[in-house]
Order: sequence, then structure tokens, then C-alpha cells
Amino acid sequence: MAAGGFVDDKEGRRAHLYEYRITGYFIFACLVAAMGGSLFGYDLGVSGGVTSMDDFLKEFFPKVYRRKHAHLKETDYCKYDNQILTLFTSSLYFAALVSTFGASHVTRNKGRRASILCGAVSFFLGAILNAFAKNIAMLIIGRCLLGVGIGFGNQAVPLYLSEMAPAKVRGAVNQLFQLTTCLGILIANFINYATDKIHPWGWRLSLGLATVPATIMFIGGLFLPETPNSLVEQGRLQEAREVLEKVRGTTKVDAEFSDLKDASDAATAIKDPFRNLLKRKNRPQLVIAALGIPAFQQLTGMNSILFYAPVIFQSLGFGSGASLYSSAITSGALVLATFISMSFVDKFGRRAFFLEAGVEMICVLVAVAVTLALKFGEGEELPKGIGIFLVVVICIFVLAYGRSWGPLGWLVPSELFPLETRSAGQSMVVSVNMIFTALIAQCFLASLCHLKYGIFLLFAGLIFIMSCFIFFLLPETKQVPIEEIYLLWQNHWFWERYCTREENEHELDGKSLPPI
Repeated sequence: MAAGGFVDDKEGRRAHLYEYRITGYFIFACLVAAMGGSLFGYDLGVSGGVTSMDDFLKEFFPKVYRRKHAHLKETDYCKYDNQILTLFTSSLYFAALVSTFGASHVTRNKGRRASILCGAVSFFLGAILNAFAKNIAMLIIGRCLLGVGIGFGNQAVPLYLSEMAPAKVRGAVNQLFQLTTCLGILIANFINYATDKIHPWGWRLSLGLATVPATIMFIGGLFLPETPNSLVEQGRLQEAREVLEKVRGTTKVDAEFSDLKDASDAATAIKDPFRNLLKRKNRPQLVIAALGIPAFQQLTGMNSILFYAPVIFQSLGFGSGASLYSSAITSGALVLATFISMSFVDKFGRRAFFLEAGVEMICVLVAVAVTLALKFGEGEELPKGIGIFLVVVICIFVLAYGRSWGPLGWLVPSELFPLETRSAGQSMVVSVNMIFTALIAQCFLASLCHLKYGIFLLFAGLIFIMSCFIFFLLPETKQVPIEEIYLLWQNHWFWERYCTREENEHELDGKSLPPI
């Protein structure tokens, strides 16, 4: 079976012949690789907290500091609206989207492990530069280095986890990336809560501690095995077979190894994977995995809440310490949600989590918008009861997102691409994700200032659209071997017109793959 070529279903399906057991070697590899998520998560958590710290604002953004203290105990949508301040956050994501194309080349030609190591080194250097920053230029350069690290890590880690995992537990294993992301956010919020009391350099400690997950990821990465898929792609067949036997805990891997070799044969025929991704036969992966899901993941509005949770709560009149503590509560809800998703995603499937959580998120966003419209007047202190209500419903939103668009936004794209376009496709995923992450980061505070509560109604409408997108266009991928995912498109009511055997053979210039 070739991942890029279509064969008869009965001939193409070998999943029933796959054998595996969970080994210590497999667990070690996945846990170390998943540390890549902690880089992304720590930055998500720490950047919003630092931008609300008085010592940081006084040194780099004195105008924002003065505006903040003019309305310290009052609600005001606009007191953090500063484009240079938001550039501090979003510059990382612009750097990440550019670097992911370089990461694609490294990941395909040198392996997933090489990209993970490169990401750790760059993130470490960026953290050092930020911790010792003397001006805004040093801050932005440091953020860009952090972005390169995240671009490499986010490109390689989801692929690594999906390729290492047996099909029946791939959903749970891939979500280790989301789990470490959420734990990074949670730890960052507690660190911010502590360093906010250290004057005047507490913010430097928050930023500098990003070196810890980068160091752990680099040292662990030195001992990581390469994925069997990548080794086969590089022509290292004997080594690939040995690694596959170790991670599966059995020597009976003939069926799976044959699938990997067939997928690699199709991949080696592709000279330009990015151009191949645009071909008609890959239209489902392009529309769903490379463009739709990574864009929609950011348009839920969740990362806006994570970026600026301290700012949002402070704008709601909670005060500096209380806002960071409230953010830690929402981060804890995100970790809990990830455990829920890991436990049940391979049982109930990806579509069920997307659709059920979508309904919840729409209801919560409408409730937040109505509450703010009625009770959130500019220059007026927010009633304590209303503030508590907003924290509770935001936690409900986080629980819904954390078991759906959060983890599945990385899991599903990493499953859908065939081997010949997998590295290029994942680069597109990260790039589109980072484009929308950066745009949301750059525009959210200005939008909150001008649209006020309407911004939450906008996100609710977008979630309705993306739920329809999932309902009509995404087939269920649970427990389907990663090199057999392509067979799903043949039987889909919409995508079958793009993925027939005849269409595939035409795009291979009449050279159909040999039968198995």
C-alpha cells in the first residue's frame, strides 16, 4: 500500500495484521518528544502574565503603565491597547511561521529528531536574550528566536508522536503534545504569580525560566530514536526495522513495515512535496488539514484568552495578583480537559469531540457577550458576583476547547497527510496556525477596545461555521493506521470525486503503483 496511491480497499488494508504492545522504550520516546509542547505552552502562559506586570511595563511601555494606573480598579476595554506591546507577543508567531518552512526541509531530510534539537537550541537562546533585555529591540529579537524554536518544535513533535504511536492509541499519544503545552501554560501562570512579587526583576525570571524546558528537551532529544517512518524515508531500512520492533515490542512487524516501505516508495517519487500538496488528489488534506483546522483552531478565540487572561481579568477589575491567580485556574481547567480528551478520543472519535464541544463554546461565548453588554460599563467597577461568573464560564469554555480544538487541532492534521507530503503538510499546518495566532495576538486587544463585547459574539459565529466544516467534510480517523488514512477519502460523500483510483493514476502520469 502506498500512502499516495490508491489501491483496492481489500488489498490496501493491512491494519488487522499489525501487532504491538506498549514498551518502556516507546513511552520514553514519546514523553521526551512531547516536551516540545512545553516550550509552546510556557510561552503562551508567561507572555500574557509578563505584559501585565508593572515592573515590565514601567521599563518598556511607560505609556501603558500610566494608562493602566489611571483606571487601576475600574473596568476599561482599552487600557492595554498598544500595538508595540502586542508586537512583543505576536513577533514570536511571525518568526515561527517563517521558520517552519526551514523546519520542513530538516524534518524530511535529516529526520524529526533533528528538528526537535534545533528547536530546543533556538528557544534556549531566545529565553536568555529576553531575560537580559535592555531595550525593546532585544525583547523582539529574543522573541523571534523563541519563535524559531517553536516553529521547529511544532513542526516535528506532532509528526513524531503520530508516527511512533500504534493506530489504536494514536489519539491519546499525540495529545501528549497538547498535555505538555497545557502544563507549560499552568506552570507559567504559577511562576508569574510568584515573580510578580519580586521587584523590580521578577519579569526577567519569568522569561529566563523558559531555558528549563528547552534544556530538558535538548538533553532528552540526544537520546531519542528517529521514527521508523523517517528512517525508511531516508533509506535506512535495517535501522528502521530495528526501531519499529523496539517501539512495538515484537518482531512481528512485517505488515506495518511493508506499509512503511510502500509509503516511502511513493514519497521518493515526489521531488517537490509542497507542489504535490496542491495536486487534486491531495485536496482533502490541503483544505482540511493544512488550511481549515489550523486556522479555525485560532479563530475559536481560545489563544486570545490564554495570551491575555491576566489582562482580561485585570481589565475586569480583579487587580494584578488576582488576575494572575485567575489565569492559573483557567490553565488548570485546560490540563484537566486534555486528560479527558486523552482518555476518550480513541473511543468516541475526533468528530464527536469537535461537535459536542463546539455547541458548548458557542453557548459560553454568547453568555459572556450578554453579561458584558449588560454589566461591563467603561469606567465602572465590575460587581464581584459578575466577575466570578465570568471566571466560571471561561473555565467551562476552556474545558470544552481543551478536549476538542486544542488537542485535535494538532492531532488530526498530523494524521491526514500521506508520507510524501507529511513534512510539507505539517509545515503548512504550523505556518497557517502561526499566521492566525499572530494576527489574533496583534489584533485582539484593539478589537476588544473597539468591538467590546461584540468580539465574543464574533468568535461564537466563527465556531458555528467551523463546526459545520467538521460535520460535513471530516471523516472519522480513530484507530485507522496512519499509512491507510488515505482510504477514507475514497468513501467520503464529497472527497471521493477528488480521490478516485483513476484520478490518482492520471496524476502519476499513467504509472500506477503495483498491486500488493
